[in-house]
Amino acid sequence: MPLYHWVGKTLSGEVRRGEMEAADAKLVEARLRRLQITPLKVEERKESFLARFQPKKVSGGELAVFTRQLATMLESGLPLVQALEALASQQKNPYFREVIRKVKSSVEGGSSLADALREFPKVFDTLYCQMVEAGEAGGNLDTILSRLATYQEKIQAIKSKIKHAMMYPIVIIVVTILVLSVIMVFVIPKFAQMFAEAGQALPLPTQIVIAASNLTKRYFPFFVLGVIVLVFLLKRYYATERGRYQIDKLLLRLPLFGDLFHKSALARFSRTLSSLIASGVPLLQGLSIAGRVSGNRVIERVVEEVRVSVSEGQSIAEPMAVSGYFPHMVTQMISVGEATGALEQMLDKVADFYEDEVDRTVDTMSTLIEPILIVFLGGIIGSIIVSLYLPIFKLASVAGG
Repeated sequence: MPLYHWVGKTLSGEVRRGEMEAADAKLVEARLRRLQITPLKVEERKESFLARFQPKKVSGGELAVFTRQLATMLESGLPLVQALEALASQQKNPYFREVIRKVKSSVEGGSSLADALREFPKVFDTLYCQMVEAGEAGGNLDTILSRLATYQEKIQAIKSKIKHAMMYPIVIIVVTILVLSVIMVFVIPKFAQMFAEAGQALPLPTQIVIAASNLTKRYFPFFVLGVIVLVFLLKRYYATERGRYQIDKLLLRLPLFGDLFHKSALARFSRTLSSLIASGVPLLQGLSIAGRVSGNRVIERVVEEVRVSVSEGQSIAEPMAVSGYFPHMVTQMISVGEATGALEQMLDKVADFYEDEVDRTVDTMSTLIEPILIVFLGGIIGSIIVSLYLPIFKLASVAGG
């Protein structure tokens, strides 16, 4: 259905602008008049050439903002359909705007909001739809959406911190590889030619560097191709269930980073399960969703085993303690929460603790990694430079002697 941009004037003389889907411009004008808005301008909004090639996805940040705004509008008493229309009209992401409008159309047609959202699983995951469904059933959709927005904001904060922790070393390593490639392919061959013309015996470090340069120059295209193929194969392997589990297990064992990934997964699991329980989602269903949201297949499998044990009458804490992936503090707090009927509150405390731990781990990693990388990579480049200047120093000493 075409999208129309309109400009109109209210009975009080206020000029308003917005967008509306309709079969034609006349239908837009009729709808505006029913809303007591006099249409001044109605024109079809054409999709730009570049917009056709933009990726059709919604970021976590965009979804969090949408959820927070929808919760605020509903809390202020605005009807759901009008709130969705308002959010769609101000949405800058063309794909997300289209999704919101289709959700609004489904709601207008009699669907529940949860069912309308389920039509777009790539945007609204199972957790989102389950919480919305619980909110609609309990008559407190605005409260649930507000809680969901808070949850999304905290999860986004964790993701952002992990990206920040990973970005610095990756950038340093990539830049160093590029610099080394330029030195090996373009700089060292010129020195090698100069040394060959001098006809002087070269020190062993210089011979090693020149040999490495010759290998790099000769096989550089194959090296680049090998890296591309390796990345492709790793992505394909990670897309399989076995590959995802093995790589996630390896990530948890990495020095420095493994601790960060583990704490992040525990924080996400605890925060998710707490939010689901608070929203009225059944415990077994909540465990299944929270395990998937943890972001690590190893933790997800452990939680699935916990879910099976709980369905057979056991407590949550017992199978968690046996797994070895949930620290003693976590299982103890969950055990207390189960015994006192305050599981939601205890999970919140666990999530708060591990979110703070993620902050501290990121700060510690930044403090440790920066000098280590600088010394290590600086040592490599420095060694190459020294090895190139050794023959020059030798020539100078011979000439001086």
